Amino acid sequence: YVEDSACEEALLLFREVQHKGLTGDKVTMVSLLLACTHLGALEVGMWLHAYIMKKNIEVDVGLGMALKDVMTLTALIVVLAMCGQGNKALEYFYEMQIRGVKPDAITFVGVLVACSHAGLVDERISHFNLMSEKYGIRPSIEHYGCLVYILGRAGRIAKAEELIKNMPMALDHFVLGGLLGACRIHDNLEAAERAAQQLLELLPDNGGSYVILSNRYSSSRKWKKVKRIRELVAERNIKKPPGCILIEVDGVVHEFVKAGFVPNKSEVLFDMDEEEKETALNLHTEKLAITFGLVSPMPGVLIRIVKNLRVCNDCHTATNIISKVYNRETVVMDRNRFHHFKNGSCSCKDFW
Repeated sequence: YVEDSACEEALLLFREVQHKGLTGDKVTMVSLLLACTHLGALEVGMWLHAYIMKKNIEVDVGLGMALKDVMTLTALIVVLAMCGQGNKALEYFYEMQIRGVKPDAITFVGVLVACSHAGLVDERISHFNLMSEKYGIRPSIEHYGCLVYILGRAGRIAKAEELIKNMPMALDHFVLGGLLGACRIHDNLEAAERAAQQLLELLPDNGGSYVILSNRYSSSRKWKKVKRIRELVAERNIKKPPGCILIEVDGVVHEFVKAGFVPNKSEVLFDMDEEEKETALNLHTEKLAITFGLVSPMPGVLIRIVKNLRVCNDCHTATNIISKVYNRETVVMDRNRFHHFKNGSCSCKDFW
């Protein structure tokens, strides 16, 4: 079930196992904890940890002690990077070097992601070069993708395009998607068209590319081009994954699937009137899930939700304001990273 992303079914099956008086082994526990990770079910995860301790179930890393130092430090770097603590992640990377622990390719992915989320452009370029010059690690497509993202996110679109052109390997959707996302942030329509064209040639059924390009045309009020994109989507029968939010309340995971303040209406893709735009934005799944969390039986408890897509600017601003007005800390894990909202500000410092 977990390998098939049916995590809720996996937890329900374990409850049936318990009702039959059976106890899972270490493989069961690893699978269940992975399911909790995907669902953002912290309460259930904490209960499983207590269950493991109570039943004396052994859970080993399965990789041997020889790799444990680099594995543990790499895990810390990656997690801190995802949580927006880029500088702290880099401190562990420097500690790794001082201790003589040799970083591997995955370590450098975490380091580059840390620089991305902290907006450390020059440091990222330096670490990218360090990887091959000092440690002899050949950069992979993931490393190039991280570098393209940070250059694009910092507004260096032309530099990012040049890097892509000179890459020693074939393009993939990760690299082009990072560039396209940067074009979205900086409203660079020309570069977005180039990136989208390449991405659509590579993955013609990628619905997200059509949406981002349509959004750029919409923000530039190029309605004829928006209409053409919509026609292409219909002709090619493209299906975009619906926005989906998971929220855990009282140990139960609830799912919201999409069919405050002054909304950022540029996030609406089509030519609607202002009232229609507000209605469309108010139905974004983050807002529905956060509202459910606010009216849950446990006031004041941190709201924790998981989203399958990247959080949009409008929902990000809304959650910032909600965290201040209602004095409720909220953690959102989107497709890219964690956002921790508290007292009207986010851990990402609006850089994501």
